Amino acid sequence: MDRAEVGLETTAYGTHALRRTKATLIYRKTGNLRAVQILLGHTKIESTVRYLGVEVGDALAIAEHVDL
Repeated sequence: MDRAEVGLETTAYGTHALRRTKATLIYRKTGNLRAVQILLGHTKIESTVRYLGVEVGDALAIAEHVDL
């Protein structure tokens, strides 16, 4: 199913915007920064923090509790 089929204006909802939204929703629901990092393919947790726009201190505190 593509964007037009679900009623989204294709020029307003690019693949990058949808990717960021999905990653943000996963992070908000789970609080699992490491899982989001893996899903996005980031090698550094700091990249994921910047990508999501979350507070660095909060994100790193959560990441410390996740087994790598």
